[in-house]
Amino acid sequence: MSKRVLIVDDALFMRTMLRDIFEAAGWEVVAEAEDGKQAIIGYQEHQPDLVTMDIVMPEMGGIPTLKIIINADPLARVVVCSAVGHRNLIMDAISAGAKDFIVKPFQPKQVLDVVERVISE
Repeated sequence: MSKRVLIVDDALFMRTMLRDIFEAAGWEVVAEAEDGKQAIIGYQEHQPDLVTMDIVMPEMGGIPTLKIIINADPLARVVVCSAVGHRNLIMDAISAGAKDFIVKPFQPKQVLDVVERVISE
């Protein structure tokens, strides 16, 4: 059975890049979301094994979204994605319950190394 992921990012380019990485590695992308509100709905509907979460998004950012998901499901595995220079936001996300982080721009191997480690914990 393949691992299931929800990809959350306001940039279509980033969602597409992550989708390609996950699908090439045999993961099932169960949903994509471009903001926090869509992410919460997608998480509730699909209960994925993993969520990749952009931190900086319009409407509802990644950290408030992360807190809502973790509050509803303390076992949720969320990996945050952020640009270089957002170290404080990354630390806030880890404090809020994120399991790890990926810094943009990233390489496919880096993404897969992080998510495989998180999923196997």
